[in-house]
Amino acid sequence: MTNNQTGKRAVVLGGSMAGILAARVLAESYAEVLVVDRDEVLGVDRPRRGAPHTIHAHALHARGHLILEELFPGLTDGLAAAGVPSCDLGEMHWYLNARRLKPARTGLISVLAPRPMLEEHVRRQVAALPNVTFRERHDIRELVPSRDRTRVTGVKIEARDGGAGEETLTADLVVDTTGRGSRTPAWLEKFGYRRPDEDRVKIGLAYTTRQYELTDGILGGVPSINPIASPAHPRGAFFGRSGPDLVNLSLTGILGDHPPTDEAGFLEFVRSLPIPDVYDAIIGAKPVNDPVTFRFPASVRRRYELLPAFPDGLLVLGDAVCSFNPVYGQGMTVAAMEAAALRRQLRRGGSPRPAEFFTEIGRIIDMPWEVSVNGDLDFPGVEGHRSIKVKVGNAYMARLQYAATKDPKVTEGFMRVAGLLDPPQALMRPRMLARVLRHAVRRPAPGKSWLEREQSSGVTARHLG
Repeated sequence: MTNNQTGKRAVVLGGSMAGILAARVLAESYAEVLVVDRDEVLGVDRPRRGAPHTIHAHALHARGHLILEELFPGLTDGLAAAGVPSCDLGEMHWYLNARRLKPARTGLISVLAPRPMLEEHVRRQVAALPNVTFRERHDIRELVPSRDRTRVTGVKIEARDGGAGEETLTADLVVDTTGRGSRTPAWLEKFGYRRPDEDRVKIGLAYTTRQYELTDGILGGVPSINPIASPAHPRGAFFGRSGPDLVNLSLTGILGDHPPTDEAGFLEFVRSLPIPDVYDAIIGAKPVNDPVTFRFPASVRRRYELLPAFPDGLLVLGDAVCSFNPVYGQGMTVAAMEAAALRRQLRRGGSPRPAEFFTEIGRIIDMPWEVSVNGDLDFPGVEGHRSIKVKVGNAYMARLQYAATKDPKVTEGFMRVAGLLDPPQALMRPRMLARVLRHAVRRPAPGKSWLEREQSSGVTARHLG
């Protein structure tokens, strides 16, 4: 804790990445920080009941990596010592519209750690702080308001074994990081406040993931192979190193076209990807588990920054505020950016001010929300208003993505925006615009999948097994 103590106790609801980062920041300003989670979380580096989605592909974007390195100096080196590799983002094989982006040395680091391992690495460091305590295997019952209901003064919890009964934790600040299932909107309504408005984009997404033993030949020396879903090729995959000894394959399907979990269906879905590389790699690979599916019906943004009133002593952070389409890999990085915003507010002195905090994180969310929603609206079956701005933006992005298959500088610029380092407007700057139009004055036709190419050339026997 710093010399500028803000309060005696802060309570964080939820022990996943957003909660861990909030606790790390709060420990600098509060005498005591308690982290409450319904699961056993300490020492757990595998998917758990409260976070089953963590088996699937996750990304820590460049901006998130920089923030985590600031909060946890030596993070990348520590993971490397545990056998977790890292690489330049441009070294990965990225495919958009069945075409590979031009390799580029971007300087943006990607740590190839499965999310549970990354979470445990930082959680262990937070748990080691002298003023942080984890209350594991406790259910969160309800928030406790003041008599006039102008502030939150604590939270009621109960041990999952039921032995001790309900317990009230008093707090100067409660931070809700319980994810998209957050009950804060209902609690606000109970206390006489408005629920936040919600923006929803229905995408009908599902991930199906399977892991394989890492062998010398499975990836051919490439960190990962990622054919990203596009309107012309809506089936996608993330296939790459996952920690010291595994390869993770997460298949993605949108609008109800979900990857199957049975052996034949899973393999056929892989075969239907726009490139053959993933199918070729797994045919002789040894799986270590059965395929597992996670469904994500809609992206949801809760507009706390628009509320006319909000109780003091309560903040909301992470997926509890905005749950992004996971294909874009923005969640952990946005949570890190929000934790950094909380840190800045605490360092300005005084107790956190909800209206100021929500306004600041609303601006943080605007950029990744625009990127992901506009990308989703490029798929014809996704419901939503397509303004002129969205249509023009998506038409330009099709040109830019094609130019990135020809020009490494375009790849680098695209990766910087995807990594939340630069705003989308950076892709419209004169030099970038000139590079894009050099290769794609007109909107290019999507590339053909490998199956389409083989069928058009009369080669149809390959991979029919």
